[in-house]
Amino acid sequence: MTNPPAHLLIGEHPSIVALRQLVERIAPSKAGTVLIYGETGTGKGLVARMIHQLSQRAGKPFMDINCAAIPAELLESELFGHERGAFTGAVGKKEGLIETANGGTVFLDEVRELHPVMQAKILTVLDTKRFRRVGAVTPINVDVRFIAATNKILLQEVNAGKFRDDLYYRLQVISVNIPPLRERGDDIFLLADSFLQKYHLMYGGPRKRLDPEVEAIFPAYRWPGNVRELENLIERICLLEQGKWVQRAHLPARILREVDPAPTAQETASSPTDAGTACGYHEATREYQRSLIENALRGSDQNFGVAATRLGLSRHALRHQMIKLGLRSDE
Repeated sequence: MTNPPAHLLIGEHPSIVALRQLVERIAPSKAGTVLIYGETGTGKGLVARMIHQLSQRAGKPFMDINCAAIPAELLESELFGHERGAFTGAVGKKEGLIETANGGTVFLDEVRELHPVMQAKILTVLDTKRFRRVGAVTPINVDVRFIAATNKILLQEVNAGKFRDDLYYRLQVISVNIPPLRERGDDIFLLADSFLQKYHLMYGGPRKRLDPEVEAIFPAYRWPGNVRELENLIERICLLEQGKWVQRAHLPARILREVDPAPTAQETASSPTDAGTACGYHEATREYQRSLIENALRGSDQNFGVAATRLGLSRHALRHQMIKLGLRSDE
């Protein structure tokens, strides 16, 4: 897999700008260890690959190891390799992932899940730059950068006796914190638009945009799965939904329940008796919205940015609302 360039860390929020700058300083440095903190789905793997890709190690392997996904009894052999006959089933010599990554980068995702015995062995590699395959006598020298990632506060794990303090301090030389999506402001619109473009190219169909109602919902939702949750949602909508707009009706119930428990328009107009009333209500609402936007534009001498601010909308939301209301063409 091609490692992503730094500009793929999409966002204009100050925390993301600072993160990109930090990555660009870390990557070419001689730092042997980097520790990445972030909630699930924030992009820890992306940042790790960026550090590798922007470093002098970019031409060497990047070995991605999920410490929680490999059973503890197999992880030692996976990391360090083994000699023939080292254990039952070891019918030949095997090169481990650390040896394969020589000259490159080893990414230990979910490092908190390392068994205490493996924590000690990793610490030895960090301190001595050498290791032994399982069943071997002769040590092997290795030159790798270790990048570890966790969604836990490791110092709390150390204080609770769940993580070695010496390994913690060895990994903590340089730390990187990735902010959760809910703290990144309008970046959510940049990310959503990027994913809409990505899956439009991948799956075809009309190039979708966010309905203004969805643009109001997205920043209000907590996004516990962060950027990964947003991308998965956009992919599902691009696969399954028709038309050019991502609408409220396309969103999962969990998002709607958290953000706005009010019934959707479809729910309001669920019976023939109510349908005419709902239709009249929504048409009146549209006319009122048109009037608000037109007045805001006139009052700001057609200054789009000023009008958006007066209406309490982002420029994205105002543009989409105008397109939906027929006040602007879909450019």
